[in-house]
Amino acid sequence: MNGKNNIAIGFLTMGFFMAYGFLLIYLRDFAPDKETWVNTYSIGKHFETRLAHVHGNLFAFLNILIGYLLLHFDSKLKNTKVISWLALTGLLMPIGILTEVYFGLPPALVLIGAISMTVSVVWLGISFFKMKIIIGALKN
Repeated sequence: MNGKNNIAIGFLTMGFFMAYGFLLIYLRDFAPDKETWVNTYSIGKHFETRLAHVHGNLFAFLNILIGYLLLHFDSKLKNTKVISWLALTGLLMPIGILTEVYFGLPPALVLIGAISMTVSVVWLGISFFKMKIIIGALKN
């Protein structure tokens, strides 16, 4: 059942990054040094954390969508397992941004995740172009 894990992990990841958004709201509006945070809106850690929040939710949503499509069209598409794993690996991108910000790690996870998600989306698109549709099955 390729796609089930994408949906489940996608929703869990989306929940995490939505909750992370509450932290960002706290830092912007309620933290003791909120002025400093607001003044660095488009640079440094503030910018990076917003990137992680946005991409985390985007990539989570993509996993939900990809998972649904893989479940629905599993018998008509090829390489669904690889596409599924590539989409899941794509979640390393926003996680990698957070590990850069909070732990000072190099951007390797960001690159791996970004490349994996891009390849999964393109591969799925090509797979849909190549998909054989039986006209009689569409009329039923």
